[in-house]
Amino acid sequence: MKIVVIKYNAGNVRSVENAINRLNLTCSITDDPEIIRSADKVIFPGVGHAVPTMKYLKERKLDKVIKELKQPILGICLGQQLMCAHSEEGDVDCLNIFPIMVKKFEVNKPLIKVPQMGWNKIYNLKTKLFDNVKNEDFVYYVHSYYCENSPFTIATTDYGLDYSGALNKDNFYAVQFHPEKSADVGLKIIDNFLKI
Repeated sequence: MKIVVIKYNAGNVRSVENAINRLNLTCSITDDPEIIRSADKVIFPGVGHAVPTMKYLKERKLDKVIKELKQPILGICLGQQLMCAHSEEGDVDCLNIFPIMVKKFEVNKPLIKVPQMGWNKIYNLKTKLFDNVKNEDFVYYVHSYYCENSPFTIATTDYGLDYSGALNKDNFYAVQFHPEKSADVGLKIIDNFLKI
């Protein structure tokens, strides 16, 4: 199986590679469109800011490449947010794979600290991405923006409000949390994705 991790100006790529290695698999890290297109599975991770990241993707035509992929692709954290229509982070248009908005957490809510940083539960789990993952299992989050709930939501998280912990549309999967930092539960989710 040929696994490709998309390289762009966002952090966390090596953590994803390490998680794949823990499953006794290897991956390529690249921004080469032809290598990405030829993969069996594609992972689109990221930690960073939406505006410079979208600029980087557009300059290299990776925005078009990602939208045209037919094989399973998994967006992680910023990768999920960039798959949505528009982000309040820098007021930027994104890839519009999921026609939903990315919004900033309200900082004036009691007990809500922004960014959300640490472990939180996922529930209302759907699709094979969550095979053998329990409702209310804990996963690791670091983010200040969230994706709205929608018909594409396949896992929900509560942080002062319910939002999309994960999304799915056709071959596009995305998670707001970091499976590569979510211990055995996260590894199981990555393994499930690689078996889709």
